[in-house]
Amino acid sequence: MTVEVKVPDIGDFNDVPVVTVLVSVGDTIAEEDPIVELESDKATMEVPSSASGVVKEIKVSEGDKVSEGSVLLIVEGSDAGDAPKEEPKDAPKADQGGGSGSSPERDVPKPAPAPAAKTDAGFSKVHASPSVRAFARRVEVDLNTVNGSGRKGRILREDVEKALKSTAAPVAAAAGVSGGMGIPPIPKVDFSKFGPVEDVEMPRIKKISGPALHRSWLNIPHVTHNDEADITDLDKYRKEMDTHAKSEGYRVTLLSFVIKASVSALKQHWEVNSSIHPDGDKLIKKDFYNIGFAADTPNGLMVPVIKDADRKGLVEISKDLMDLSAKARAGELKSADMQGATFTISSLGGIGGTSFTPIVNAPEVAILGLTRSKMAPVWNGEEFVPRLMQPLSLSYDHRAIDGALAARFVVTLKTLLGDMRKLMW
Repeated sequence: MTVEVKVPDIGDFNDVPVVTVLVSVGDTIAEEDPIVELESDKATMEVPSSASGVVKEIKVSEGDKVSEGSVLLIVEGSDAGDAPKEEPKDAPKADQGGGSGSSPERDVPKPAPAPAAKTDAGFSKVHASPSVRAFARRVEVDLNTVNGSGRKGRILREDVEKALKSTAAPVAAAAGVSGGMGIPPIPKVDFSKFGPVEDVEMPRIKKISGPALHRSWLNIPHVTHNDEADITDLDKYRKEMDTHAKSEGYRVTLLSFVIKASVSALKQHWEVNSSIHPDGDKLIKKDFYNIGFAADTPNGLMVPVIKDADRKGLVEISKDLMDLSAKARAGELKSADMQGATFTISSLGGIGGTSFTPIVNAPEVAILGLTRSKMAPVWNGEEFVPRLMQPLSLSYDHRAIDGALAARFVVTLKTLLGDMRKLMW
């Protein structure tokens, strides 16, 4: 008995294109199994089967347009479709079916199944979007072996990546070469053979931020540009402001001035304040300036965000810095306090160092690193004079920012920090 499987009621949609056919002729399907994916202008939707059995004919192809009532498949009842599936298994061990009946089974070699991770046919019964299927094919992961963590067991890209990592390490270890992503695994070492050891649980913040930093490092072609800014005059003015601020219950640090100068530099070089469009062919130009800053806390590094920094003066920025830093140390930051940054500054000035390579906080395209300022002899054209120099380390995404643009941005920034009058414009 054959049954037509049609497009059910899909709401107020007509002529919806078929983006993926999820089954193949010969597949055995059950009721509610997804059989095709349709894509309207609002969403991608999976169409479940209204019948169970063996797929005898597929009436649509990718790119066809369908509406409610369109025939998608011809399915033969499951009772009739199961018999052929069982016969190959029983034939080799049956002794009473007669020699002539069993010899064809033995003589004809069975073709090896095609790798499931390379064609959609192998993914016929999995619950995943077209983009996830394409990604799985590209990295050669069999979706039939992946457990979906999405709604109703839907397989997400993250599930494929997890499966890829779990299989890459054993393969690499056995072959002595790199894994599926071309990255050799770190060998496991039993350190207890060399001395006392203890496993210490990572703070929750590091567990969360670690994968994000790893993802950024692997996906972004990082380059770091180093320079120095003369902040001799700026620091004198900062100290005067800080003395007054103490009486009012807040502090004015160098970071306040760097944030103010960074906003001015970002306005002159908008690409440094942008993000790469998901299609990879465009930059998203942002007309707002939210500056994230790295805050060292007992539980790990956190990055609060000063919103609309372009609309705030030095006093307001200084108060925001103090307030957000206090919340970070107390573990009282809300999710909204750490979202929406367009540019980030990481300062190690209170600890030390001469330069470093901060990791870009994707989807941002640049991050500024600050280390400890120092007195240095600087040639003024006639003689060497002592000046307070501030090291600057700009890491950037080379896809969005080239070396010349990065250098111009840093030159603009150091010019602003070196001349208080320009900073106040």
